[in-house]
Amino acid sequence: MYSKDGVSVAIPIYNAEKFLSDAIQSVINQSFKEWELILVDDGSTDRSLEIAKEFERKDSRIKVISDGLNLKLPTRLNQIISLSKYEFIARMDADDIMHPDRLRVQYDFLKNNEYDLVSSSLYSIDINNNIVGKRIIDSPVTIQSLLRGNNQIAHPTILAKKNWYLRNMYDEQSERAEDYELWLRSILNKDLKVHVLPEPLLYYREVGNITKEKLLLSYKTTGYIYKKFKENIGSIYYLKASFNNLFKKNIVNILFYLGKEGYLVKRRNDNFISSHELENARNNLALAVKSDE
Repeated sequence: MYSKDGVSVAIPIYNAEKFLSDAIQSVINQSFKEWELILVDDGSTDRSLEIAKEFERKDSRIKVISDGLNLKLPTRLNQIISLSKYEFIARMDADDIMHPDRLRVQYDFLKNNEYDLVSSSLYSIDINNNIVGKRIIDSPVTIQSLLRGNNQIAHPTILAKKNWYLRNMYDEQSERAEDYELWLRSILNKDLKVHVLPEPLLYYREVGNITKEKLLLSYKTTGYIYKKFKENIGSIYYLKASFNNLFKKNIVNILFYLGKEGYLVKRRNDNFISSHELENARNNLALAVKSDE
């Protein structure tokens, strides 16, 4: 059994020493206080585990798990789902930052609406916590949109019911595209009741943090996913989706060759930010990472 009165926050860690403190601090500074934070180290070789344990010593709500192995993200996410004690599970990455009201807003939404998951829009930040873009997601999630490669669910922004996760665990063969595989599989099984909130509730670190190797692995895994579900989606959709995936892979190769990889982030985060909104977003970001020490 698990409690229905809080949120389990899941952060797998791998060599995130530069950003991990801000990520953890943004959980501690949430306006919603009934949470546990599960930090699972995936065989880091930097100071990540040491930093996590420092926070664990100071706050009883924080639990650090480490076995010295490098099992990759999908395996660690399944591990956290099994370990979590609350009815709701929130995802975020070890280099991202939560808006101070993220958990409260998403918790209240799921408590009062008939959905299994809720995600949000986001602000894009660089390695120095500068806000460099905004991604507003306002289109419905459908099988067709997913097969076009329009992944409207930003994985680190989701809050999901634990019982939904237990029905829909991650495919541990889908590294770098485990979220996409999960959305496609669950929607094909008619088990993806998701709502995307328009307000940005996560500061998502992309600029300066994207590599060609990571992107190419995600496209390789996406090809595996299309083959996995070929019978479910039909030959025509399979061919269209596979061609689109190959096209994107070639674009990535070209952009990195030309030194224009920054275009990839800019294209995804080109929503207008007014000066007033930018000031508020910066203030909330400062509040999120503020330490009392």
